[in-house]
Amino acid sequence: MDSNPKLINILKEIVSNGSIDASKIELLSQEEQELIKELQENNLLEEALLHVESMDVDENWEELKEKMNLDKKPIVINWKNIFQYAAVFVGLLSLVYVFQYKTDSRTKTIIPADAIQLVLENGDVQILSPNGKQQIVKKNGEVIASQKENKISYRSATSMDKLVYNEIKIPYGKTFVITLSDGTVVNMNAGSSLKYPVQFIKGHNREVVLEGEAFFDVTKDRKHPFIVKTRGVDVRVLGTKFNVSSYKEDVDINTVLVEGSVSMSNAATPNEKAMLVPGEKGTWNNQKRAIAVEKVDTRFYTEWMNGELVFRKTAFKDIIIKLERSYNVTIENNRKELLDKKFNASFNKNIESIEVVLETMSKIQGFTFKKEGKLIKIN
Repeated sequence: MDSNPKLINILKEIVSNGSIDASKIELLSQEEQELIKELQENNLLEEALLHVESMDVDENWEELKEKMNLDKKPIVINWKNIFQYAAVFVGLLSLVYVFQYKTDSRTKTIIPADAIQLVLENGDVQILSPNGKQQIVKKNGEVIASQKENKISYRSATSMDKLVYNEIKIPYGKTFVITLSDGTVVNMNAGSSLKYPVQFIKGHNREVVLEGEAFFDVTKDRKHPFIVKTRGVDVRVLGTKFNVSSYKEDVDINTVLVEGSVSMSNAATPNEKAMLVPGEKGTWNNQKRAIAVEKVDTRFYTEWMNGELVFRKTAFKDIIIKLERSYNVTIENNRKELLDKKFNASFNKNIESIEVVLETMSKIQGFTFKKEGKLIKIN
């Protein structure tokens, strides 16, 4: 049995870079966090790394309990002398993991609700910190993607003969950028998810599945059309720039074209489609079961990538939903007469807090609000 791989990776990163993102440390158990702290304070990190990857947990477990008298009294360790007993140290490093394994092998990692999640092809979930830096590695050791801060890029050195999918899930309050294996760049908005192939394969369409909102800058490839599938609607392109908004709580699915051309169709009746030209918005209405096309100012639909929230004749009930997504808050509206009121406004979430936004709107409509943690009550 191997030692805790998450703990080993954190040791490697600290030794290599001299520091590590605090959010990664927080993913460890309390005991593991304390162990890392002790190692840092006693300058034993490099020595620890020399021993930690070559261990046999089961052989070290009983010896560890005997030497530390684990069942009878609190643990007192002389860190300066511990490395003359390599087996004891190695056992200590995996103490929490082994204990959990022996008592409940089904224990699963608890994923924070506000974490960016990368779901791998085998179902494993990796947490991506917006300020992190790491490589995404397959079981065979091949690097398939690299993450740097709020961007992840897929590039595989070897070609694949079958489609293998990853899925990224972006929580409320955060955005993220993905570069797919063909060079297509996808800006993901808050509260969205995208399922996509790790590598596109020759002879197959480039298909991805979206829930939520994303802006696509698609690499041109006439032999392999790029198709965004979302809630029964297909948006088909060869190479272009466009925005798709398809949150499950919204009645409409909107596609706004900035550059190139796209076709928008109901997946059940693909021959019934609408062709868009730059500056047009195609809207699929699930109730009317039809696509409507209109001219728009595309900036209103794409400025979210710069943190801008733009509202033009937008009902307050729809504004509330967008504010909840962008600021990761819950808004409880006790002024029902405001729901259908329409506003024209623009804010930048990177500059203006949710309090500033609501304070500005309250002056127009005369409501008050109170914020308690992530809950906001409008009175």
